[in-house]
Amino acid sequence: MAAPFNRCQNFRLSRWLEKVTLLGKRFASSTSVPINKLLIANRGEIACRIMRTARKMGIQTVAVYSDADRNSMHTAMADEAYNIGPAASQHSYLDAAKVLDVAKRSGAQAVHPGYGFLSENTEFAELCQKEGIIFIGPPPSAIRDMGIKSTSKAIMAAAGVPVVLGYHGGDQSDQTLLSEAKKVGFPVMIKAVRGGGGKGMRIAMTESKFLEQLESARREALKSFANQEMLIEKYIEMPRHVEVQVFGDQHGNYVYLFERDCSVQRRHQKIIEEAPAPGISEEVRRELGEAAVKAARAVDYVGAGTVEFIMDKHQKFFFMEMNTRLQVEHPVTEMITGTDLVEWQIKKIQITTSCPGRVICTIFPLHYQIAPLGLKQE
Repeated sequence: MAAPFNRCQNFRLSRWLEKVTLLGKRFASSTSVPINKLLIANRGEIACRIMRTARKMGIQTVAVYSDADRNSMHTAMADEAYNIGPAASQHSYLDAAKVLDVAKRSGAQAVHPGYGFLSENTEFAELCQKEGIIFIGPPPSAIRDMGIKSTSKAIMAAAGVPVVLGYHGGDQSDQTLLSEAKKVGFPVMIKAVRGGGGKGMRIAMTESKFLEQLESARREALKSFANQEMLIEKYIEMPRHVEVQVFGDQHGNYVYLFERDCSVQRRHQKIIEEAPAPGISEEVRRELGEAAVKAARAVDYVGAGTVEFIMDKHQKFFFMEMNTRLQVEHPVTEMITGTDLVEWQIKKIQITTSCPGRVICTIFPLHYQIAPLGLKQE
């Protein structure tokens, strides 16, 4: 389950992060901690994980819980806990107004959405801004741009990030989609424009199967995302699914924390994550990281995010999507880098709110050492 990582890679990461930190930047110090109370707008494992880091940083935590979670661990762990409604998530954890009402009543200066629920909800992020509450996540514009696959692909292509050949247009007629699929060449992947988590995806191996698979993908997309717009892409046979952890601040500083291989899947759902990805050359590893940073920079990304790529048997890779949140799999990256990404997220906010004048601040540490290889099964 664990094996030592290459010492040369240790040194390179340490030096690379040092350059990121020192390149024309200087630190600003502050004697105050601007965030002393944090609301976690989530439940279960991720809520507890965020609370552990907040507690380590001396920050009080506020939990929200549904009727079903009254006796849950995250409710007991928090310094304060507030009921926000019945078990159904649309009446509790997905109710942005209730969550923000608790933030205001409890005096929490910031909200951490975790993953799922409101974590990639543009309207919630905007509402936090409007109410003067810090949303620990990327800007609403980045969530919006990366949340629609056709939009994100266009932005990535313009930024020089490799994308799979395909059709991302607005004409959604059967005839147009079939015609574009023919241009791309079978087999093709049919994907929901607003999809995620492997839903709304079908493979059409031949022209004769295309319309049947298109209708199946539309039905699932409509049920899962209330939208049945589709895009068509060339299907990469024998693919690897590789994602890169990135982090950025408000001043244009970006770093990638290597990649996670999540190719072992069932029905497009990840089962095993391994980092660093096995069998990838140092050159490809660097190119992956630089492409991920380029993707984040293209949407002025701030905070922790994951850029996902599909890789063919020749180790050529193409942009798939960006998850604009802390991912379920983030502990795998923490295992191989010795980082606490939640701490980084909070420090990014603290430093930003306490930086005086024109001083440019960065959270990236001066020295890092890659620790052993991590393997996680979800």
